[in-house]
Amino acid sequence: MIVMTIDRAGLADFLRRSRNRVRPHDVGLPAGPRRRTPGLRREEVAQLAGMSADYYIRLEQSRGPQPSAEMLAALARALRLSDDERDHLHLLAGRRPPAARTAGDHVSPGLLHLLDQLPATPVQILSDLGDVLAQNAMAEALLGGVCTVSEHGRNIVWRWFADPAQRTAYPVEEHDYYSRLHVADLRASSARRAGDPAATRLVERLRQASEEFRALWELHEVAVRRAARMRVLHPLIGPVDLDCQVLLAPEGDQRVILCTPPVGGDTAERLALLKVVGTGQFTRTR
Repeated sequence: MIVMTIDRAGLADFLRRSRNRVRPHDVGLPAGPRRRTPGLRREEVAQLAGMSADYYIRLEQSRGPQPSAEMLAALARALRLSDDERDHLHLLAGRRPPAARTAGDHVSPGLLHLLDQLPATPVQILSDLGDVLAQNAMAEALLGGVCTVSEHGRNIVWRWFADPAQRTAYPVEEHDYYSRLHVADLRASSARRAGDPAATRLVERLRQASEEFRALWELHEVAVRRAARMRVLHPLIGPVDLDCQVLLAPEGDQRVILCTPPVGGDTAERLALLKVVGTGQFTRTR
């Protein structure tokens, strides 16, 4: 376990420089004729953050106590920090940053453009909780289309544990591996989203619906999904081996899953055939 400690010198320097970047008119204060620096005075920052001037001055002099999360949030607002700067402030103070921002169901035009630029490669965009947000035609042909299904129906973890038919697309001997992979990844995401109703609701529904999920959840295994090889048993083109690479969007709550043919196999030829025959009757997804 990583023990977080306050970096007093770094915190003091960041506060001073951040204070000097904020102009009085940015926070509704008059500039005044006697300012030695273009930024805010220490007393003004303290007032905006709702703390005593002495407390804030001690922070800038590297001798103050460790600020609470609430105090750091107030300082971030007073200093007009961006989300990245706010997270940096928390880390310098030895605190865990607030829960990650979530983009929700919105997929950026740039990511959607990426889907269109890879017509021969199955590509999906998933939320960190496992919701399928978008996919290109090749991914739909290989893995099935569920992007129009609402709530948990489009969630790959929910479908894996609540719909036994989904598992027929994967070798039986690999089912346990996929189950543990899904649960460990969801455990990591739900921890990052502590207090998020969507994460809480999904976990509770899974616990109620699946004894297997409950047992794996109790193991408290944590592993963020980054890359893996998988085999899909497609009804039209047969077994397909794929190398799956996971790319994170900047916000961290959306993932681009690229499924590429392993070197030396016949997957590329099979995918080319699938592109010709289309989706057929295969509607399952992982």
